[in-house]
Amino acid sequence: MSFTLTSSAFTHQGEIPVKYTCDGEDISPPLSWKALPHGTKSLALIVDDPDAPDPKAPKMTWVHWVLYNIPPTAGDLEEGIAPPNLPEGTLQGLNDWKGTGYGGPCPPVGSHRYFHKLYALDTILDDLKEPTKGKLEQAMKGHVLDQAELVGTYQRVR
Repeated sequence: MSFTLTSSAFTHQGEIPVKYTCDGEDISPPLSWKALPHGTKSLALIVDDPDAPDPKAPKMTWVHWVLYNIPPTAGDLEEGIAPPNLPEGTLQGLNDWKGTGYGGPCPPVGSHRYFHKLYALDTILDDLKEPTKGKLEQAMKGHVLDQAELVGTYQRVR
């Protein structure tokens, strides 16, 4: 069995329901994982959109959510999870709105892809004091045992 990340809200390469976007409740989708690699001491989650602002001419990758030091015993993140309800020990990083927490899809034009990347790490990271995605990726270097990915799509209806 391989390390996998899934959601009961959408399938891999499927459309993310409006509920989880800026056009809906803008809450995080439920996520769950299984088959962690042996030796996993913590998990890190990065949700980003490489199609920003326009998938026909992307200029940046927009970061929607950054979590790290998720305990391997957690198994999932419930729908709409609030910071006080994150698994004990979980720390947050900064999204591209310069805040912590989940920010849902809100593409200005076209259909965008949203990559939910879960990393199994062989260590518990130091408190990085709300790192950016780049700082977290730097801290994870040499500690990633495996990565699971779930991609969802979303296009606003206007």
